[in-house]
Amino acid sequence: MTTQTYEHVTHTFEPIYDEHSRILILGTFPSVKSRENQFYYGHPQNRFWKVLAGVVNAPMAEKETADTYFVPETIEEKKEFLIKHHIAIWDVIAGCDIVGSSDSSIRNVVPNDLNIILERAPVRQIFANGGKAYELYQKYSAAGTQRDIIKLPSTSPANAAFGLNKLIEQWSVIQRWL
Repeated sequence: MTTQTYEHVTHTFEPIYDEHSRILILGTFPSVKSRENQFYYGHPQNRFWKVLAGVVNAPMAEKETADTYFVPETIEEKKEFLIKHHIAIWDVIAGCDIVGSSDSSIRNVVPNDLNIILERAPVRQIFANGGKAYELYQKYSAAGTQRDIIKLPSTSPANAAFGLNKLIEQWSVIQRWL
């Protein structure tokens, strides 16, 4: 039996937004893989980028078919994709104690100051990528932002109850604010 070891980790990469960002999508805290890659949703099994591509219906430049969408792969493509579609992303947590990538192990939370984005961008709605991000936002950030948040199903591979098409369907609510 292996013992789980807590590690104190600090968020090391910046939020993505600009002065035209209309929605803010919040995760909990970067996974081990995302921390290694120094960018959001870096685990190859996380469906975040595929879901957003499906939601915004971004056709591939070389194939203009309705069922094929451009899914950004590099960090630069991901940043450009978010800015082009007026989407800001960040995480609720700036630092915490965590075991690996386990959201359920998070403790000793230091929240991010979300007003850094909210004071500089015309964000119309905040969304949580999963129940834990929603819960952490309510506990640590809602009072400071004075804004409601909408909980979306997690794009994490741990959320096996939702296939890609069901995630895209549920996440399509964001179109209303874009």
